[in-house]
Order: sequence, then structure tokens, then C-alpha cells
Amino acid sequence: MKVTQEKLPASQIGLDIEIPAEKSQQTYDQVIQKLTRTMNVPGFRKGKVPRQILLQRLGAVQVKAAALEELIQTGITEAIKQEAIQAIGQPQLRSSFEELIAQYEPGKALHFLAAVDVQPEVNLTQYTGLQVKAEEVKYNPEKVDKLIAEQQSEMAPLIPVEGRAAQLGDVAIVNFKGYLAQEAEAEPQEIAGASADDFQLELQQERFIPGFIDGIVGMQPGETKEVSAQFPEDYPQPDVAGRAAVFTVTLKELKEKELPELDDDFAQEVSEFETLEELRSSLEERFRGEAERQTKANKEKALTDELVKHLEVDLPETLIEQEVNAMLTQAAVQLSQQGIDVKKLFTQESVAKLRENSRPEAIERLRSALALQEVARRESITVEKSEVEAKAKEILSQYSNEDIDVNRLREVVEEDLLKEKIMSWLEEHNTVELLPEGSLNASEASTEDEPVEAAAEIETSDRPAPTKEIEAL
Repeated sequence: MKVTQEKLPASQIGLDIEIPAEKSQQTYDQVIQKLTRTMNVPGFRKGKVPRQILLQRLGAVQVKAAALEELIQTGITEAIKQEAIQAIGQPQLRSSFEELIAQYEPGKALHFLAAVDVQPEVNLTQYTGLQVKAEEVKYNPEKVDKLIAEQQSEMAPLIPVEGRAAQLGDVAIVNFKGYLAQEAEAEPQEIAGASADDFQLELQQERFIPGFIDGIVGMQPGETKEVSAQFPEDYPQPDVAGRAAVFTVTLKELKEKELPELDDDFAQEVSEFETLEELRSSLEERFRGEAERQTKANKEKALTDELVKHLEVDLPETLIEQEVNAMLTQAAVQLSQQGIDVKKLFTQESVAKLRENSRPEAIERLRSALALQEVARRESITVEKSEVEAKAKEILSQYSNEDIDVNRLREVVEEDLLKEKIMSWLEEHNTVELLPEGSLNASEASTEDEPVEAAAEIETSDRPAPTKEIEAL
């Protein structure tokens, strides 16, 4: 079999394949024999149908198409093996199948074009002497006080309020219905999902669209009024984003929180610690660790981003598709663990859109991984098997009661240890300037969360941490 190779874009190798005449005839005859053994024709025993009758029943084109499929499949497989090509993904036929059917004659040589993806050639023009900037995240003691205050607020019993108007910090029970603001003579347009009865909300301005809480503050229990509010420009519902609204609000009940004392009893209630001092100490350690890990992550990202700027690689479609698949699978697993019905969420239409939206991130992740792998290759950075085993054993001891795929764990551990060594090497051979947190322009990730309940439509931030959140420490 004659095969000619050609380099194509996107890390593909083109194959110009010529199937010998004898192979062309042999495959055609084998296909007819297979069809003869399986086809039922009245008046003939199975396997005894004459060739001419078979061709009349099936049609010459259909038989040729079946032979062609066999020739192309085996031809590409043998060509890849013959040329010792390390192919990835599924080969592609570059010739028109319809044209091949028209040209194909059993007993004559068959010529067609195909292509296969291969691992890309990676080149780093520079990976030492880089100068990057990264934000240094420092421990902020106020985070401890804020988290404890949130838990204190969550634990506080609600006491009915009488004889005064609503004020910030109160908990209100309200009925509300929202309308888009219209011209004076226009019919009010109700906002889908922006209504609820007996809805409990804490009067905190930062948690709702501007104007909503301000309108409730000062109301008396039993009072009904119209409250003007403004949907933010980046609100996830495009039909109301940036538009003014009016809410008819009835304040049914008003309550206030009776905060518990911050003492050892409080610490025991919200955590595994016996004293408030121990709880504070644990939180301080947690937030210090988080600050250090975030600083480390910032340095690694800055180095990797700069490294990728010096990367030359032509990514094959197979690797991009594999990375997209991995991202979607990971997302599905995480959503499933949260109790979300993934089958209903991942419809055919939504998956297609998700795949399209995931491509840029998949490409970015691939480029970063390939750049780091090239550094490891050039500098002979490896991980010893004993290191992997020791780390895996340490992790398994912490999760002794859980069913863990040990082989997959070893793979993940090896990947993490190798990346850690690569990043340490890069940090030693490049310069990272640490800057105060917030001094660099970070790209803001936008999310388009769909509303899941009517009352949530007007909220603009997450609810406070649950009462037992500290227990996770």
C-alpha cells in the first residue's frame, strides 16, 4: 500500500493513500460474500444467492459503498500502522465519499485522502528570566470578626417588634409584586418571578436590588406602599436588566434579632471547640492559610500566564474536544453532588451551547498544561514513585471510611506533585514581584444564574453562611 504524508494545520497529518488493485477486488468480493450469507431471497437458500441477483436486489451502488467503507477503514488503520504515526482521536476522510463511489471500480487501485490528529509540537521561546507581577493576599483579622458576627446573627432568635417602624437589620415578613416602570398612561407590566407572599427577608441593602430595602425601611406593620427600585445593568435577566421597577409591598410582620452572647457556650454551639478563644484561634489559622494559598495561586497564575505568551503550539481538535468533555463531566459531577438533576439541566441544546462557551477556557487550560509539560521535559523535572505512594498513603489515611479509586488517586497525586515541582523551579528561575491586593486589574468572571424561586429574583447576593458553617473547620 502506497502512503504519502503531509503536514496540515491544527497538528494534523494528511495521508494520501493508494489501495492496490488486488486489495480493491478482494475486499469487494468479501463484502459480497458477507451479504450473500446474511441476505434472505425467496426461492434461494441462505448463502446461495447468485451475485447478479444480489446486485439487483441491493443495487450496485449500495454494494460498492459497503466495500468502500471497508477499504477506507482498513486502509487508514494500516496506513497509520505502516507509517508508525502516533495518532490521537478518530481519523477523518478528506475525500468526498460520493465522489469515491462514482470513481471506485473493483479490481482497480483506489486512491483517497485522509487526516489524523497527532500530539502537537511544542516550543517555548523563553521560560527563564521572566518578570511578572502578582497580588499578595495578607491575612485580615476582620474576616474572623465578620464570620463570627454572621454566625451570631444566624443563631439569634427572632423577637416580634411593636410600636416602631422597620429599620435596617430587622427581619420583615412581606408580600410583594413587581412591575416594570412605564409611562403614565401605559398598562403596568408585571415582572415574571418578582412576586411572593409571606416572604421573609433581612433588611440589608447590599443583598437586594437598589431601592428595594430603602423603600421598606420606615414602614409600619400592616402598611402597604409602592417602592421604586432599579435593576442593575448586569442583572442576569436581560429583559429587566438596567430597568426601573415599582414593587407593591405589604409589611405583614416585623421582627428583630436578639443576638446571643459571644462566649464559650456560643463557641460550643457553632463549632467543635470548647472555648471562644479556641474558635478564634482556629479561624485565624484558617484565614492565614487561605491568604498564603491565594498568594501562591496568584504567583503561579502570573508565571503560567507569562509562560504561555512564549508558547508556540498548534492545538489539534481532538485535544480541545477531550478537554471540553472533561470540563463538562466535572461540572456535571459537581452539580449532581449538589442534588441537581443533571439530565434535566443538560439538554441537547444547552450542552451544545456549553460546549461552545467552554472552548476558550479549554484552549487556555491546554496551552498552560503543555507549556508546563515542556518546562518539565527540558529540565528533566520528574516525580519519584516513592513520593507518589507516600502522598497517596497520607490522603487515604484521612479518608479511610470512603470508597476511593486508588489508581486514580495516584494519578492525581502525581500530577499535583509534578506541577508543584515545576512551579517551584519556575519561581526560582524567574522574578515575581508581589503587589498589594487589589492593585492589579483582575478580570471579573460573569455568571448568568437562572432564578430558581420567585422570591430570589430580586436578591443580588448570596445569603449569609449557614449556622453550622464554622463546624466545617
